[in-house]
Amino acid sequence: MRIEYVRNKEGSNIGKIVIDRDLCIGVASCVSVDPEMFKLDDEHKVIVINPDLTDDQLITMAAQSCPTQAIILFDKTGKQIFP
Repeated sequence: MRIEYVRNKEGSNIGKIVIDRDLCIGVASCVSVDPEMFKLDDEHKVIVINPDLTDDQLITMAAQSCPTQAIILFDKTGKQIFP
């Protein structure tokens, strides 16, 4: 299952954050990198707390830290930018 979070932060290139819950294994490396954006829920799967809170660089670093690439980033035009 995928959960999509629309990002409306002004000046951001990231338009959407998608979490693939089937890929998430609860390592929480994304939470370590960006704890204001990501947290683990009761099923030990990542969720987005507030998609507009932190900057693009930190979100990208958090997504890159995921060993299963469960965090997928799209730009404002809908083009996938990571992975």
